[in-house]
Amino acid sequence: MTGGTAQRRGLLAALLLVMFLAAMDSSVTATAAPQIVTDLGDGAAFSWLLAAYVLAVTVSVPLYGKLADTHGRRPVLVGGTLLFLAGSALCAVGWSLPSLIAFRFVQGLGAGAIQGTVQTVAGDLYEPHERGRIQAGLASVWSVAALTGPAVGGALAQYGHWRGIFLLNLPPGLAAVWLLVRRFPREDVQSGTSGPVDWRGALGLLLTCATLMTLLAQGGTAWPWNSVQSCALLTLFLLLVLATARIERQAVEPFMPGWVWRRRELAVPSLALGLLGVIMTAPLLLLPVYAQAVLGLGPVAGAVVLAGMTFGWPTAAVFSSRLYLRVGFRAAALTGATTVAVALSATVHLTLSDASTVPFVAMSTLLGVGLGLLQPALLVGVQAAVGWDGRGVATANLMFCRETGQSVGAALFGAVFNAAGNDGVAVAVGCVAVCEEPVAAGLRYAYLVGAGLAAALMLLLLRMPRMALR
Repeated sequence: MTGGTAQRRGLLAALLLVMFLAAMDSSVTATAAPQIVTDLGDGAAFSWLLAAYVLAVTVSVPLYGKLADTHGRRPVLVGGTLLFLAGSALCAVGWSLPSLIAFRFVQGLGAGAIQGTVQTVAGDLYEPHERGRIQAGLASVWSVAALTGPAVGGALAQYGHWRGIFLLNLPPGLAAVWLLVRRFPREDVQSGTSGPVDWRGALGLLLTCATLMTLLAQGGTAWPWNSVQSCALLTLFLLLVLATARIERQAVEPFMPGWVWRRRELAVPSLALGLLGVIMTAPLLLLPVYAQAVLGLGPVAGAVVLAGMTFGWPTAAVFSSRLYLRVGFRAAALTGATTVAVALSATVHLTLSDASTVPFVAMSTLLGVGLGLLQPALLVGVQAAVGWDGRGVATANLMFCRETGQSVGAALFGAVFNAAGNDGVAVAVGCVAVCEEPVAAGLRYAYLVGAGLAAALMLLLLRMPRMALR
């Protein structure tokens, strides 16, 4: 992708801004739950405010990746951002919880275009030796969004109105659209070989992911994992996987083409990023709970323990390009995976030794370093293995695997945590003295599972071929 320095800086600013908005909206409603339920009622369905958003993002990312390759990056990114802003405006006027959930789905459809296409455009804009710095910027955006999203949502709900959570997106979002239109290099908005849009495949993926998320969200809570309902949903999920795979094989222009999974240099990183998505859910979900229930920290101080990870990730990503340029993508990814395994295993030891807060912050930071070395090596390695006309699909497949992995990880580690004698994460947060032992055991078991998955990730990465830069 061509363009002057000022043009690239303006475009990068727009990319970071829209990515921040999409990332923040994945968690911004959590702390506004009481106010939303009071106004709209139907508290039992509140969890679907997040689930609808995540479902829409997960399903739409592969479709937008294909459209970005066949119709250009700019129309997909600008159109997706406008759809995200339209969904935000509709959420602000939601008159019932079902309507708000539906509008969150619309918002998520726009966020899906943002998440996949921003990473693709970053791959177009910058050479492989520059992408480590850009990945650090994108990782920083995610970190800041993860920390500020709940705080912004809670503050607006307490001191203003929860509808302001969604209206807040409009001014910066419109500014980002203006930058995208002005700064996106016109000569790079090109069309590749295009055919009919694979709507049947998209519908199949939507039904497949919806079934999986219903199983993960309701299993172990609304009904036991070994119940008839869980078995029925699992069977339906497997049948839908087979049906969707058949549709994709028959499609003229599949949104998830077979070559993405037939080429080992693309398939292994995709599976690895899916495992990474599972692993990273454990600290995000459980470490703040441990900090409050066992270490005795308040909500703000407890967030500092997790902030170690959100600091280590972008810091390591800055130096990741130096590492993968020197030793290669596979060795760099293995270094990151090994660091992750060491950090998780060391944290398990800390839970057995009554350690203070500082060692937990240190291991959280080390975990972030491992993730910061691992993800850029996988992402840049895949982007370096394909040309312009396949980069959107390949990048979107990586994002799809990570999003799916995070959904699976939330259910997996939630089940492991509850198996240690806890009654859910939300209950454990408000429980200190009585819940200290089961919370410590829950984190320990979850991190043991995470360390095992990190070991499996290392074995998987040994199958990753050495790749040359393009």
